Amino acid sequence: MITEVVILQQPVSVCVPPNHEVTLSVRAIGTGSLKYQWFDKQQSEVEGGTEPELTVTLQRSEKYICRVSDLYCNYQFTEWVKVRILDEPGVSRSWRGEPHIVIHPISQTVKPGDTITLKCTAFGKPAPAYQWYRNGCILAKKTTETLMIENASADTAGSYLCAVSNILEERWSEAAEIEIAHPDLLPTPTLMATDKVALLIGNLNYNHHPGLMAPTMDVHELANLLQQLGFRVVSLLDLTLQEMQAAIDKFLQLLDPGVYAVFYYAGHGYEHSGRNYLVAIDAPRPYRTENCVCVQRVMLSMQERKAQLNVILLDTCRKWYKQKGPPSEIKPLAPLGNTVYGYATSEDAEAFEVQDGGKSTGIFTKYLNKYVLQPERVTRVLEQVSEDLGKDTLVRGRQVVEIRHTLTEPRALTDPVQASGHTMELRRRDACWKQANVLPGRRSLDFKHCGVQVELSFSALFSNVLVVFGIVRNTRAVAQDCTLILESQPHMRDIFSASGRSEEMDSLLVSIGETPDCTLRLCCLQRLQGSLVIKVKLHYTHIQTKERLTESKELDIGRPLIASCKLNQMKPVDRRQEAFVHSVDHMTNVRWPHHQNHPRAGQPYTRKAENRLQSSAKSSSMSSNEPEENDENDSNEFTM
Repeated sequence: MITEVVILQQPVSVCVPPNHEVTLSVRAIGTGSLKYQWFDKQQSEVEGGTEPELTVTLQRSEKYICRVSDLYCNYQFTEWVKVRILDEPGVSRSWRGEPHIVIHPISQTVKPGDTITLKCTAFGKPAPAYQWYRNGCILAKKTTETLMIENASADTAGSYLCAVSNILEERWSEAAEIEIAHPDLLPTPTLMATDKVALLIGNLNYNHHPGLMAPTMDVHELANLLQQLGFRVVSLLDLTLQEMQAAIDKFLQLLDPGVYAVFYYAGHGYEHSGRNYLVAIDAPRPYRTENCVCVQRVMLSMQERKAQLNVILLDTCRKWYKQKGPPSEIKPLAPLGNTVYGYATSEDAEAFEVQDGGKSTGIFTKYLNKYVLQPERVTRVLEQVSEDLGKDTLVRGRQVVEIRHTLTEPRALTDPVQASGHTMELRRRDACWKQANVLPGRRSLDFKHCGVQVELSFSALFSNVLVVFGIVRNTRAVAQDCTLILESQPHMRDIFSASGRSEEMDSLLVSIGETPDCTLRLCCLQRLQGSLVIKVKLHYTHIQTKERLTESKELDIGRPLIASCKLNQMKPVDRRQEAFVHSVDHMTNVRWPHHQNHPRAGQPYTRKAENRLQSSAKSSSMSSNEPEENDENDSNEFTM
C-alpha cells in the first residue's frame, strides 16, 4: 500500500511564441484522492490551478511548480518548469511542438584573439536541447543556445552547426562559416536601426503672426523622401500648442533603443538663452516661451527613450530676444552620443523661404531634400546642405546652416533596418503608426432611383489632411448631366483655399487613374471630436421627364488618419499651464492670413515672427519687439 505521494511524470519546460496556448501536466499516485495546487515564480497560488493540468497563454516568460498532496497531509512538489516566451515570428497552427528554429547562427569574419559568439534558438514543446558541431564533429559540453569561443585562432575557423532536438524530432540549424582574417582585411561593420520614425510639423497659417507659404511643400517632399529611406512618417500642418505637444508625446511613444528618430519643423521660431522655441499657430502677440515648444526639451525626451540616433532639423528663424540674458551656448543635455541638430540658420539670424520654379520652399529644406537620400553620415549630408546654401546668392551673408552633434558613430539616415529580436516593440510601433496613417477604403454608393453609382476613394496629403475623390458611374440611361457635390459633417475648413496655395496643393495629388468628378479636401483632422461623415449630393436631369433632380447619401468614415489619435483629448505630461489658450470653437472662426505682403518669385521671405502688439490709434508708443519671458529657471527645467 502506498503511504506517500509519488510523482510519476514531471511537467516539462517549453519555449513558445507570445499568446500561444500551453498545457503543463503532472501525474502522481498516492493514498486516496490527490489535490493539486500550481504556483508561479513568486510562489503565489495560480488562480484556478487546482488540476493535474495547467493551461496558460502568456506574453512574458514565467516559471511554475505544482504541489501534490493527499488527505493525510503528505505532499510532494514537482520540479520547477519554465514557460519561455520568445518574441520571434510564430509557428503554424498545425505545429505539434517539434523544434522550430527561429534564430540561426550567423557567419562571421573575425580577428585573431577575438571572442566569437554564435546563437541558435528554437521553439519547442518540450523545450529543445542543443548540441553544437564544428566541421561535422561534436563539441563536448557545448549544449546551450549560445556558443562562445574566446581567443579565436586559425584552429577556430570552420563550419559550425547546431542540432536542436526534443522527444518529437531533431532539426539542424543553418551552417555558420567562421573565418579568421587579418585586421586590415576586415569589412567595416554595417550600422543598423531596429526601426526608423519621423515626425514632421509645418506651421503656416498663424492667427496673430505673418503667414508662411513654404512649409506645405517642404513637409510633403521631405516626408516622401524619408519614406523612401524606410521611415515611418507622421506629417502634420498647422498645429496649436496643445496639438504640437500631444503630437510630440505620441512621437516619443514610438522611440525605443535602436530606433532612428527624426523631428523636423518648418515655421516661425526664435531663440532665447540658448534655447530654441517653435511658435504654434495660436501663439499670442506678444508670446512667451510657455506659448511655444522648447526644442531642447524635445531632444531630452528623445534621449530619455534611448533612441539610437536622434536628429532634429529646424527650418526656422533663431533671432534672439532679451539679448541681455546669458550667452547662447547649447550643450548636450545628457552624456549620450548620436544626437544631431541641423539648424537652417545661425544664432540671431533669420531663415528664408522663396518661390522657386513655381513652388514655395524653405531654402534650407530645398538643399536638404537634394541630399537626404545620399548614403552618407547624417552630419556629412548637412555639411553638403551648408555648402550649397552658402553659394546661394539670394541669402549669401544672411543665412548660414549650423550643425551641432555628439555623433560617436558614422550613422546615416540610409542605414538598413534590422528588427530581429525586437519584434514585440516593432508590432507596437507599427500599430501606433498605422493609427495615424491608415486611410479609409474605397467605397461605392448606389443611387437606386437614377441608377447611378458614385465611387469614393481617399488620399492622404499629410497625416491630418485627407482628400476625397468622387467619380460618377452611370449604370443606367436614366440620368444625364450629372453633377457631384461632396461635403463633410462637421465642416472642415480648407486652409489651402487662398490664391496660389490651392494650385500647389492640387499639384501634390497622386493620380488615381482617371479624372474625378469632384474633390473634397479636409484639413486639420486632429480637431475632429467624433466621426467624420461625407455627404454626397448628386444633381442630375431625368432623361424622360427632363426634371432637374437631387439625391443625397451619407457615408460615415469614422476618425481617419491622425483624428484616430485624439490629440485634442490628450493631456501633455508634466507641462506648465499655458498663459494663453484658444478653444476649439475659437479656432473654427480664425481669419487666416492671405499673405498680401509675400514676395514675388525669386525674393526671399523671412520666417521670423514679429513679436510685437498690433499698433493702436490710442497707443502713445509701440511695444517692444521682445516677447515676455518666463523666469530664468525656465532654462533649467526640461521635464516632458
